[in-house]
Amino acid sequence: MKRLTLILLILLLPVEIFAVRLKDIMEVEGVRGNYLVGYGVVVGLKGTGDGDQTKFTVQSVVNMLERFGIRVPKEQVKLKNAAAVMVTAYLPPNAKSGQRIDVQVSAIGDAKSLQGGILLLTPLVGPDGNIYAVAQGPVSIGGFSAGGAGAQVAVNHPTAGKIPNGAIIEREVPTIDLNSLPKLSLSLRTEDFTTTQRVAEAINQYLEGKYAQALDIKNIELEVPKQYKGKVVSLLAEIGNLEVSPDVPAKVVIDERTGTVVIGENVRISKVAIAHGNLSVEVRETPQVVQPFPFGLGETAVVPQTRVAAKEKPARIVVLEEGTTLGELVRALNAVGATARELISVLQAIKEAGALHAELVIM
Repeated sequence: MKRLTLILLILLLPVEIFAVRLKDIMEVEGVRGNYLVGYGVVVGLKGTGDGDQTKFTVQSVVNMLERFGIRVPKEQVKLKNAAAVMVTAYLPPNAKSGQRIDVQVSAIGDAKSLQGGILLLTPLVGPDGNIYAVAQGPVSIGGFSAGGAGAQVAVNHPTAGKIPNGAIIEREVPTIDLNSLPKLSLSLRTEDFTTTQRVAEAINQYLEGKYAQALDIKNIELEVPKQYKGKVVSLLAEIGNLEVSPDVPAKVVIDERTGTVVIGENVRISKVAIAHGNLSVEVRETPQVVQPFPFGLGETAVVPQTRVAAKEKPARIVVLEEGTTLGELVRALNAVGATARELISVLQAIKEAGALHAELVIM
């Protein structure tokens, strides 16, 4: 009930018209990053590495030793201080050779912890199969794992960690020369016709001409003005600081796993009556042990004694008028004493009745 009250109090706060910068809600076509992935081995663990059943870790170490001229039969290799890991990284747009990026390291075998380990040289490849970076360095898990035969304590996730600036970019991703483009394609992160039109109007007003045109629910085509030919980066920097008021669609988002409900400010409902009651049934069983007489031939028996009690609170009925706003909806649901999980059922029932004029998203 406390969680629901907190959420509803936030929703009841006065809503002010606010504006956001274009750079925070749009992206430029051609300016994007890429994900990299690689397979590596973490060594230097204190007996918390992969066990003997993880064959690919043994094979990886044997192959690595052979590259150094050391031949060891894999049947004789017993590893406890090494772990096979997958290494992932995000290559930002326009990254240059020699720059460093962060990498994430995750165990894929049965290692118990990567604490104190060092990642050996690992090539990171892109979707095209080319190597764009190499990673190496000590793994930081931001926690620890310790325990004995009867108990164990772990802080954070000991089988996944991070290496800050742990990879060096070796190959640059071909990018578009923005300054040479006659037109730009802008894309909003959230699809909405009204917001797309407002963005185009804000750009045209700033450039004092009809240079931007809304193509659909998400994309805007921008023709580069003559005064910005060869200076497209400057154009993007200027229009990125323009402010617009985005329109928010009417949505109700429900997460049944955590009992979280988020209601958009534009949610409206038609006239509807809500009756909310609470029926609780309590069943208790008290087993009674019946013992036979001393030196008797009887057997011990367990006789269950069951008590059933049912309580039903009187239902409260609330009538919501036509065009009820968010605040009125919240106050009405509070009036019937709805908790977070009960609120989910009430909203679903209102939607089924056709009175909730919003998109109901269940996560």
